[in-house]
Amino acid sequence: LAFCRGRVVRVPRGPLIRVVGTEVMIPCSVSDYDGPSEQNFDWEFSRDTDYLRIVSTWDPTFTSEEYQKRVGHGDIKLRRSSNDAVELVIRNIQPTDQGRYKCSTPSTDATVQGNYDAEVQVKVIPDGLLVSGSKARSSTSLKLSEGDSFKLRCSAITTSPEHTHLHVTWQIKNGLSWQDILSLTHEGKFQPGPGYEERYRDGDIRLDTGANDTYQLSVSQASPVDGGVYRCLVSEWVRGADSSWQKIQEKSVEIANVAIQRTDVLISTSNLSVTERDSLDLTCNITTDRSGIFQAEVTWYFSESPGDALSDAQVLLSMDHDSVVSDSTLISLSRVDRNSYRLLVRDVDVEDSGYYFCQAAVWVPQHNGSWHKVVERTSAPVSVVVTALEPDYEVFLNASKTPKFSDDPTELECRITNVQDTEANIRFAVSWYYRQHLRSDDVVTEELLATMDADWTLLLGDRSRERTQNGEIIFSKKAVDTFSLRIQWTSESDRGDYFCVISAWSRHRNNSWIKSKDVTSASVSILWATQDYALTVEAVKLKSFFVAGHTFEMTCKVSSKNIKTPRYSVLITAEKPLTDQSNPNGTTRIISLNQDSVVRLEDWTDQTRVDGVVLEKVQENEFRYRMYQTQISDAGLYRCVVTAWSPGGGGMWREAVNGLSNPIQIDFQTSGPVFNVSVHSDNPTIYQGELADLLCIITMDGMALEPDDMSFDVSWFAVRSFALDREPVLLASVDRRGIVTQSRRNGSSDLSLERISPLEFRLRVHSCEDHDFGNHYCMVTPWVRSATGVWQREPDIKAKPIFLSVKMDVLNAFKYPLLIGIGLATVIGLLSCLIGYCSSRWCCKKEVQETRRERRRLMSMEMD
Repeated sequence: LAFCRGRVVRVPRGPLIRVVGTEVMIPCSVSDYDGPSEQNFDWEFSRDTDYLRIVSTWDPTFTSEEYQKRVGHGDIKLRRSSNDAVELVIRNIQPTDQGRYKCSTPSTDATVQGNYDAEVQVKVIPDGLLVSGSKARSSTSLKLSEGDSFKLRCSAITTSPEHTHLHVTWQIKNGLSWQDILSLTHEGKFQPGPGYEERYRDGDIRLDTGANDTYQLSVSQASPVDGGVYRCLVSEWVRGADSSWQKIQEKSVEIANVAIQRTDVLISTSNLSVTERDSLDLTCNITTDRSGIFQAEVTWYFSESPGDALSDAQVLLSMDHDSVVSDSTLISLSRVDRNSYRLLVRDVDVEDSGYYFCQAAVWVPQHNGSWHKVVERTSAPVSVVVTALEPDYEVFLNASKTPKFSDDPTELECRITNVQDTEANIRFAVSWYYRQHLRSDDVVTEELLATMDADWTLLLGDRSRERTQNGEIIFSKKAVDTFSLRIQWTSESDRGDYFCVISAWSRHRNNSWIKSKDVTSASVSILWATQDYALTVEAVKLKSFFVAGHTFEMTCKVSSKNIKTPRYSVLITAEKPLTDQSNPNGTTRIISLNQDSVVRLEDWTDQTRVDGVVLEKVQENEFRYRMYQTQISDAGLYRCVVTAWSPGGGGMWREAVNGLSNPIQIDFQTSGPVFNVSVHSDNPTIYQGELADLLCIITMDGMALEPDDMSFDVSWFAVRSFALDREPVLLASVDRRGIVTQSRRNGSSDLSLERISPLEFRLRVHSCEDHDFGNHYCMVTPWVRSATGVWQREPDIKAKPIFLSVKMDVLNAFKYPLLIGIGLATVIGLLSCLIGYCSSRWCCKKEVQETRRERRRLMSMEMD
């Protein structure tokens, strides 16, 4: 079938039945063609046998003389819908247009295949559709009330000679466009319009057929959205040759203009703000133009906020359409007239402040004597404010105790004076506030210290919570009209302004307490004369000259001003020279003594001299530091860092000021040797699995020493990068006693560290792996024995790194895989040969049986 594929021109299956005077569109498309994507089309018409040229997409002279006028006026035209499809449009089709229409496409194919034209029969029938209203005039006007019902009728009949079906749709226009309400389709199905589905299911909208081809629209429970212009839209449909439905014409007629009068519910009141214990009077008015018999059902609601839903609001009172009122003691509901209902709330309370609204429903009588609810509306909420009866009083704040120095007590008293017009059910509560005192005009917000409620419950603020729990701040109520605040130990952070707020709480009908009034006192400033703390520290070196191995001793004398009964904590620090590589930060914390005379070693890490430093308190303001058996590595600047402490509240100490002494220098004048360190390797580039040898060589300049008078601590490090931008990793170390320590390793390679001569240490990396590459160096700490037999530690020396490169041995890496592969191939080949031989020898052998020959002699011709 693929070889028979060619151009295909398609038109609809005929005949196409159309109504005279309507617009006809006949589509034509082409597919499976070659050449350009945009194809041209020619249309021709024939009543009998000859064809007349109508219009073409590519040749303006194609049109016959009979059609030139209609084509020129646009009554007949071509409308392109895509590159391979067009539509022939005929406006106001006439019976003379009945016949065969042929659509042709000029060839653009390389070979002629398929069909290049297609025909369709068009049949023109007379207009037999008649649509009219129920009365002689075109439309009527209806004025209805909300909730009423109404019916509209239209008539639709057709006398078409063809078997056609009618599609009837009722529409409404209350804006710019028409909207479908309900339809009876040409297939006999009811179809509600958008937004009318629920009302159709509830039966409020119906479409009924009657005699004389009438279609009646019934609307119940009319609402304001049902107001507008109604029309009846009727379309005529016929089933085509392909069994699909086709709309052949459409007509409409306006039936009525319906106006719906809305029913509104309003609240009228003259007192939106009332005083406590007075009465609240509200009236619910129903606005409607309904003149017949009706009854109203009214319900009053109360809500604390205007946005609450009706289900969340509180029902106050209700009256049904039989004028039966629900019972209440302080609230009454009465009917003033036919459209007005009054709500009266007596002895209002502050809790009655909120939003009031009413809901009204209109009921009308039915023919069977029952009542039917036609409309229900809810009024807008009305805000009602009930003003409480406030008591009259004044508040006075007095400082009974003020501090003269830091840590002195402070006591404030907040008194209620000139109390008038207060009832027995009034309670007072106090709130204490603090505001930082500033001399400038900057605005500082106050901080809540504590609140004592009407039931004497104490609520603490963030600023005073911890100190109150520790007993440093005390809140109390000394009398009915007196509240006090006491700070046991006043600190610098307590300097500022204080004020109190007295709140009056009133008891209400439900025995609840509601705050009715706040009165704020004048602020009281808590300040005292202060002077800045002063601290001076002097360090003195007791021995002006000493050598290595002797005891270093210095004292720190402290003097302070404006600090009440101070105590001191001392820290000894040392600033080592920049050449000392053991402490690249420069400053070392050695030993400290706190204000309670507790000694603590800080960063002193020399395990052999744990007891080599001593810090003691000689006098209240004098401290002495000793360092025994000093080493050359102890050279540097030594200082005393002193902190002055003053007693705080609750037996605690608080920091007052810090001071730093003058530096005391330790400098050793020696003429001993100078050590240098270097790293050497005969082969820094190795292959995986080989042995790497690294030598740490120590050289001396100056005075020569005996091997027994010097010893070394050697540590090897590696930096796993090319640019020394990572932290060094300790590989192994050996101390001056010959004890070797190795770090934990993750790979399969191993390390060994040994001393091969008095000044040479060798590091070996066995079975090197690729992660053993990097910069390697050694760190050496020399130890020299002095003439007195004391070992002195020299400064640490770091060698220049050497880069160790580890390469992969390609031959060794592939040797074993190649041997294993050749062996496996040989075994598999021999096994295949053995299997083939066995199969041919025993499994595939065939036995051939020879045909037995009969031993018969030939007969002689004579016997024949």
